[in-house]
Amino acid sequence: MNMKTKDSPDQIKDKAHKVLERAKQQNNDGINLNDYTLGDEGKPEGTLHSEEEIPEDLKESMDKVGIDVNEKKSGLYLQTGNKYDLCVSNTPGIELLPIKEALKKYDGTDGKLNLQDYLWKAVPYDKDQYTAEAAIQEISQGYFIYAKKDRKTVFPLQSCLFVNLPGMKQVVHNIIIAEEGSELDIITGCSTHRIARKALHLGVSEFYVKKNARVSFTMVHNWADDTNVRPRTGIILEDNAEFSNFYIVMSAVRNLQTNPVINLVGKNSSYYGQTLIYGKGNSYFDTGATAHLIGEGSKAELISRVLAIDSAHVKARGTIIGDGKDVTGHIDCSALILSDHSRVDSIPEIQARNPQVTLTHEASVGKIADDHIEYLMSRGLSESESINLIVSGFLDVDTSPLPKKLAKETEKIIKLVSEAEMG
Repeated sequence: MNMKTKDSPDQIKDKAHKVLERAKQQNNDGINLNDYTLGDEGKPEGTLHSEEEIPEDLKESMDKVGIDVNEKKSGLYLQTGNKYDLCVSNTPGIELLPIKEALKKYDGTDGKLNLQDYLWKAVPYDKDQYTAEAAIQEISQGYFIYAKKDRKTVFPLQSCLFVNLPGMKQVVHNIIIAEEGSELDIITGCSTHRIARKALHLGVSEFYVKKNARVSFTMVHNWADDTNVRPRTGIILEDNAEFSNFYIVMSAVRNLQTNPVINLVGKNSSYYGQTLIYGKGNSYFDTGATAHLIGEGSKAELISRVLAIDSAHVKARGTIIGDGKDVTGHIDCSALILSDHSRVDSIPEIQARNPQVTLTHEASVGKIADDHIEYLMSRGLSESESINLIVSGFLDVDTSPLPKKLAKETEKIIKLVSEAEMG
């Protein structure tokens, strides 16, 4: 893997402070990081020792994002605020650790992996004020997942990140490494406690998928209507590496902005990403993905399904950059507008940088056709039942790129979350 020259901790902090100063002067995002606090500095780490000790109210919140403590799993990571509560790893050869512990353990001594070689390589620390804030905090907390060569998960690894205090700034840094020939299935849920009003979530996630490795990642967000959310994700895929990514958010949020960057540097590497958004209330979503096809024969598919109701505004972006020889990419966005005041912007972009690429895109945005509703009502359904049936069909997403067990879990999560949010 081609790693950039590593900056020293002092260089990182110096550059990050300059990024924050510029952001403060421009204020083009409308979020002042000084309005939030870490909030739980005195809380000890690792206060729980088993899943049986998880409080019932937290179990209920976990269940809303598809994390069932009673199901078999390869491991579980639970974090409330900026301190982890529980970290359990059940599969030999696949390690799950709090990121702070992982950085101490994997320090390059005795021939071991040096995690510092991966820190801030898939996501630049000076990308924007949010990555800069995470860099200044050094490592607040987060998880490290490490699949050793040829090791595979039998059941999904699960993690839950929980914002639990009002005015909190949750800063998370996750690193996931899948070594050659390994396979990882991961489900992550993020949520807020009912008292955690006006909170901010900053989540940095770096994925490194080595030769012939495969990662499937399902993320479910369930935020409060006054939460600001800023995930920052980078993915690097080597030769024949595969990554399937499902992102689901069906709750109201104040402002959510995410655009994972996938660098397909390896020959015949592949990425499949599907985003499912149900925008409601006064929510604002700016979501998308950028896939950079570099390795010969690499391919990417970016799919989004959007529902917008009330006064929600959703921007559904997708960018594919074709640099390598014989690469292929496709963007597909479909959206239903369910109220007079909601809005959806579909923004696909394809860039062909040599003649040996095949890049395509399609998009459709509109309301539910009246004749579809009338047809279902003629079959005995009420108007609301007809609309719900059409919406349910719209949410029937393709999970076939996922392994069978994870596909079933993802379908169950979508059904559970859609029923809870749509009644």
